[in-house]
Amino acid sequence: MHKQLTLFSLLMVSIACCLFISTFAHSAGIKERMAERIPAINTLKEQGLVGENSGGYLEFRTAAKPEEQLIAAENSDRAEVYRAIGKSQGAAPELVGQRRAKTIADIGGAGHWFQRPDGSWYQK
Repeated sequence: MHKQLTLFSLLMVSIACCLFISTFAHSAGIKERMAERIPAINTLKEQGLVGENSGGYLEFRTAAKPEEQLIAAENSDRAEVYRAIGKSQGAAPELVGQRRAKTIADIGGAGHWFQRPDGSWYQK
């Protein structure tokens, strides 16, 4: 059951990322980079080392920071996507990230950590 849930979560995040990014031609490489990172990011999430913060970015939840460059690269790509979406919608990138954070939390996997807008963390 856990393996099916993880696969379902991976599929949902992949679909969301594809839909989320596909409209931005200048971001063609981002889609592939983000897709390649999903397995490693999910592993870190399952270990409780990384969570999704309320701004739409990954955040370390422990003093241990394995794969720090991976997380930095993911957050950098997310920032670029949020800027592009914000520009096309006339919204601040921060607002785009906050909206994305809610979507990620809604579809996120059991056992993963998410941050509420007030800064508190919860585990699904």
